[in-house]
Amino acid sequence: MIGPGFHHAEGPLRLEARVVVVGSGAGGAAAADRLAAAGVDVLVLEMGRQEAPATFTQREEQMFPRLFQDAGGRTTLDGAITVLQGKGVGGSTLHNLNLCKRVEPELLDRWASDRGLPELPQRLSAAYEAVEQDLSVGPVPEAMINRNNQLFRAGAQALGWANGPLKHNRVGCIGSGFCELGCAYNAKMNAARVLLPRAVAAGARVVTGVRVERVRHRFGRAVGVRGVTAQGHPVTVDARHVVLAASATGSPALLVASGLRDRWGQVGAHLHIHPGGTVGALFEQPVRGWQGIPQSWECTQLLHPTDPARRVWLLPVFGHPVATAALLPGFGEAHTRLLSRFEHLAAATAMLHDYSAGRVSADRRGRPLIRYQVDAADRAAMAQGLAAAAQILLAAGAEVAVIPYARPAELRTQDEARQAADRAVRRLDPPLAAVHPMGSLRMGADPRTSACDGLGRLHGARRIWVADGSLMPSSTGGPPQLTIYALGRLVGEALVQVA
Repeated sequence: MIGPGFHHAEGPLRLEARVVVVGSGAGGAAAADRLAAAGVDVLVLEMGRQEAPATFTQREEQMFPRLFQDAGGRTTLDGAITVLQGKGVGGSTLHNLNLCKRVEPELLDRWASDRGLPELPQRLSAAYEAVEQDLSVGPVPEAMINRNNQLFRAGAQALGWANGPLKHNRVGCIGSGFCELGCAYNAKMNAARVLLPRAVAAGARVVTGVRVERVRHRFGRAVGVRGVTAQGHPVTVDARHVVLAASATGSPALLVASGLRDRWGQVGAHLHIHPGGTVGALFEQPVRGWQGIPQSWECTQLLHPTDPARRVWLLPVFGHPVATAALLPGFGEAHTRLLSRFEHLAAATAMLHDYSAGRVSADRRGRPLIRYQVDAADRAAMAQGLAAAAQILLAAGAEVAVIPYARPAELRTQDEARQAADRAVRRLDPPLAAVHPMGSLRMGADPRTSACDGLGRLHGARRIWVADGSLMPSSTGGPPQLTIYALGRLVGEALVQVA
């Protein structure tokens, strides 16, 4: 019998729980926290390991295999977009950049009206307040805005564009700049540091090293899950309720692989991922963008929560040496020349509030298959966003801004940057990445157009719940982690009433 606490699966296991939660990221941790606090017997399964912050080496080749699905190599099926997703106790909250922002009220109202969820804005507002308190969410201090972000701010303000500070969930941050490789200083107030230890203290069990492959069900009702350890040993869990919190790719893939009835084809549909492209720029004075908090400022000039004509979120971004080398255009001497000025490099990203929609399916082992292509309108918006990012960097004083097309766009004037908006974005050119999958099991009152109801219950089966970014009815146009925490909390509170 496995008692309360964190345990790593080493051999075959047969376990029982009132509720089993698949995944320990923001949503799963928040749900488990509420369940354990109410005295419900809850078991959390995590495919990764429990990582000690002191072991985070701040080296890309070591940390990416430890903290990212597929060692950071997960992509859409056509290979056009890299999809970065986390693993380990805490999920993607281990490697994310700690941005905390609520969904804009206009978009919440759209979700409420379009999806038949009139109580959602009020319920989410209460959940946001609780989560923000739990995670110590607050503004990034002015003294911690690094030079890369300062330059971005200066450029946006010089253009007269809408811009402003961001909030985060860090306490004790020393500005090492290695957030995406895991915080060695344990300054992230995340699922791993706050919610899961609190759930365990209340009686929850967390078992790591288990990859769940199937939801077990009988007569349309969940009876548990089945999976394997890293060594291939079988793991079987008997449970009255199953909560899927394996991400907007992992949760629908599990449902597809489990053979559950999906009469209206909503499982895995309506996937959004916030695809983004990066623009680099060289400055005469050193930038040292790898130092300090990576993201603390945003520009919303081209972003509106419900206006499809404004679908680009602009913000600073930076990469460590390996990631930067992979993104910089050119070959041989030209590439070396750019990388040799790493210290003088600044960067910004254009991230789509995407209206493009993909679909998640599964291979025979239940692993996610991500079908997603950027549609024509989003491609045009991406070109506009990349050009705008270049404008910001040039307005901040950059010598040159570079959009990494196969034939790089080297821009030195505002006119050149504006004209870059007319350059076609094509598949694989420029390279795009996504860190915010959402929407593949979206909420709604009507099972013909949604996979789950407003409480996170799967429409097509009983006693299956979803508590991750899959629930979102659309792209959020901003960092989704706070909303995932809030939705997980709401699902946990709803499940307490029936578990």
